[in-house]
Amino acid sequence: MYRFEKMDKKLLGDRIEDELMRYILEEPVEVGQKIPNEFDLAKRFGVGRSTIREAVKSLVSKGILEVKRGSGTYVISTCPPQEDPLGLSRLQEDKYKLALELFDVRLMLEPEIAAQAAEYATAEEMEQLKALRDQVEEIYQSGGDHIPKDIEFHTCIARCSKNRVVEMLVPVINTAVMTFANLTHRMLMKETIETHRAMVDAIVDQDPVGARCAMIMHLTYNRQALVRLLKEQREENSGD
Repeated sequence: MYRFEKMDKKLLGDRIEDELMRYILEEPVEVGQKIPNEFDLAKRFGVGRSTIREAVKSLVSKGILEVKRGSGTYVISTCPPQEDPLGLSRLQEDKYKLALELFDVRLMLEPEIAAQAAEYATAEEMEQLKALRDQVEEIYQSGGDHIPKDIEFHTCIARCSKNRVVEMLVPVINTAVMTFANLTHRMLMKETIETHRAMVDAIVDQDPVGARCAMIMHLTYNRQALVRLLKEQREENSGD
């Protein structure tokens, strides 16, 4: 039983929102399932129903919950808001379509980000990029989960651009990397390794055009693989 009655009202609301999110993740309450009603949640957390109502309202605004009149409150995403600030997890109905749309955005942004990284990366950042490149390769080739390091690699390139707005867009890039990896399952290991090496070499050589071209090639390989998978999926569905 949780006891927070003596807390400041605003602090209490924030704490209960966090506790409710933790409850959803740890229970777990899966996407599409209904959470307990206000009365049961108030009893569980040891607070008033109005506090529960405010916590639910906040999680609704963040795309975690959805209230269906006359039915109850349902989980529509289990991605914590701080990990998905743009709410992209709500667009997962057609993962192939989302992945292609994310690639469109990446093609608009990442080649120029790589070019700026080649201009502004410090010697220390260049060493960090080389280390991340090597770590991604090692994990990939050993059959491990390379995605966290791959995300670190692309995040590092973004930070090397020295553009603070670009850093704010890193969650879009991270979501795109993860979405693609979950769909393709290691089918582009050779191409990924080669284009990562080309990107790092160009950035270390302070070659913006080379970095831009290497990033375009990297994204092109990925997008072509995704288009092939989408075509196969459509052919399978049409044959059912």
